[in-house]
Amino acid sequence: MHAIQAALDVKNTRVLEVWLSDERDDSRIEDIVSSARKHDIKPHRVDREQLDEMAPDARHQGGIAKCKPLGNLDEEDLFKLIDGLDEPAFLLILDCVQDPHNLGACMRSAEAAGAHAVIAPKDRASALTSTALKVSSGAAERLPFIQVTNLARVLRELQQNGVWIVGTSGDCETTLFEADLKGPLAVVLGAEGKGIRRLTRENCDQVMFIPMQGGAESLNVSVAAGVCLFEASRQRRL
Repeated sequence: MHAIQAALDVKNTRVLEVWLSDERDDSRIEDIVSSARKHDIKPHRVDREQLDEMAPDARHQGGIAKCKPLGNLDEEDLFKLIDGLDEPAFLLILDCVQDPHNLGACMRSAEAAGAHAVIAPKDRASALTSTALKVSSGAAERLPFIQVTNLARVLRELQQNGVWIVGTSGDCETTLFEADLKGPLAVVLGAEGKGIRRLTRENCDQVMFIPMQGGAESLNVSVAAGVCLFEASRQRRL
């Protein structure tokens, strides 16, 4: 339901049609109906069985929306975005994160921390699936998600545009709190359990790790993204 509301809250909405359970009559339903009407969309009220048939493998929560696909953004769009900023670039780069739940959670954290875009390779990485869109809680509707063909090349081009590339790895000496995360910045996190790839690491200006206590060896990539991005956000506000 949150994903539907977020899609309707965008000025140029992607939503084409909405189906809502006739068993629900609450404030969230009222908000969706009101937002849909602003776009001249009249939601269909149907029974839950019909919704179950429309989305048999999803927890629809009593609502389904048919939408236009999100536009595909690439390297050209990335550098147009950077050129148009009136503040230092702040980017999250995900190196082959394959779990759509993690991608959606990373999108949510990135938007909350003030990042301008999330970047990922086209191959061996999750796209913005329906699961990722749902987990992002609306962030994917507002924050650009850019898929690139050659991540190493994009990292080099970002450096040429003055962006400081900071990777994350457990086997380095600089902690997150010692790293300089001010100015034009891209934070790079790697795939679940594998970390950033060798070629990606070689194209980073600096590598840092999150100091941890207790017995945990690592954090989920979406949690690590939140920790790193909010420390960067704190430094950028100083």
